[in-house]
Amino acid sequence: TYMLLSSPIGGHNSDIVPPLFLPLLREQPIYTTRAHVFQIDPTTKKNWVPASKQAVTVSYFYDSTRNSYRIISVDGSKVIINSTITPNMTFTKTSQKFGQWADSRANTVFGLGFASEQQLTKFAEKFQEVKEAAKLARDKSQEKVETLSNHSEESGRETPSNNQPSSINGTDDEKISHVGPEAAVLKTENERLKSAVEQSNTNAKKWETELQTLRENNARLVDALQESSANVETWKKQLSTCKEESDTLRQKIAELEAQCNEANQEKQKNAQLAVRVQELEAELQDKEQELENLRKQAEIIPQLMAECETITAKLQAAESKNTDLEGRIGGLQLDIDDSRQKQGSMKSELKKFMDILDGKIDELHEFRQGLSKLGVDN
Repeated sequence: TYMLLSSPIGGHNSDIVPPLFLPLLREQPIYTTRAHVFQIDPTTKKNWVPASKQAVTVSYFYDSTRNSYRIISVDGSKVIINSTITPNMTFTKTSQKFGQWADSRANTVFGLGFASEQQLTKFAEKFQEVKEAAKLARDKSQEKVETLSNHSEESGRETPSNNQPSSINGTDDEKISHVGPEAAVLKTENERLKSAVEQSNTNAKKWETELQTLRENNARLVDALQESSANVETWKKQLSTCKEESDTLRQKIAELEAQCNEANQEKQKNAQLAVRVQELEAELQDKEQELENLRKQAEIIPQLMAECETITAKLQAAESKNTDLEGRIGGLQLDIDDSRQKQGSMKSELKKFMDILDGKIDELHEFRQGLSKLGVDN
């Protein structure tokens, strides 16, 4: 809501005025855009220092009374750009969205970062137009000074010739009355022209000083440009090196991913083997339970053998008594035959049971060997 009040040429102090006085201002904006403002580091002359925290308004202003142009930018209440454009200035595009120019009066280099390449191009074109307009204004002012100087010289040469007729024709009183007013006017005009010539000489010396300063700034900018070109080459080499390192890292990442896939496959196989081992352990527990049952059944065999021995002893005792009980043989023969048949059937059943037990023990032994071999393979 505030505008900048025009400052003297070469000055950099600006005042803030309210909108009420806008019609009274000598400067009018002719082009406005937004950009991030930077200034060159005054110590290193290489690095950029941000002058604004965000994109701000940057405007071209035209002063009709002085016929001059300025670039002005304000961030809040702070003036960050107040640069009077001269014909010796050059706006340089350093990238697709960044441009810069040097201001010898401010003894700095301004940089602008735009949001798009089109904005940068438009700003550069407007800078060139304003520069040409400033050049034309300077040429016109020089022609005006030269015209005034020539007019002064001609007036100085014509003054004596105008006075000669007066001195020849007439008395001293007539001469004084006739020559006095014209001489005073010519003297006043001559003094004014002399002061204008002195002022033009002073401005010429000032312009020569500014030209020398601009040449020095141009030399510094050329050195900075060459150094930036060297830095660009260095950055290109670093970029190629980074690309090579990136390609190498990508290959390593691909190899590691392949190794990870193999490791995942091995994990899946190990998980399957672990499941198989658990199944085999469960089967082993079942077999051990069966073996325990068989062992319990085998504990009954000694009892059966003891019973067999007891029966045999009884049979022997009975045979020993046969001699005494021959008379009872006929009656007990049937009992003995029955006992023998029972003993034979019991022996056959016992033998079958022993064969079955031996088979179970052999199967269990083979199963334990297979399980041990599987554990060794894992």
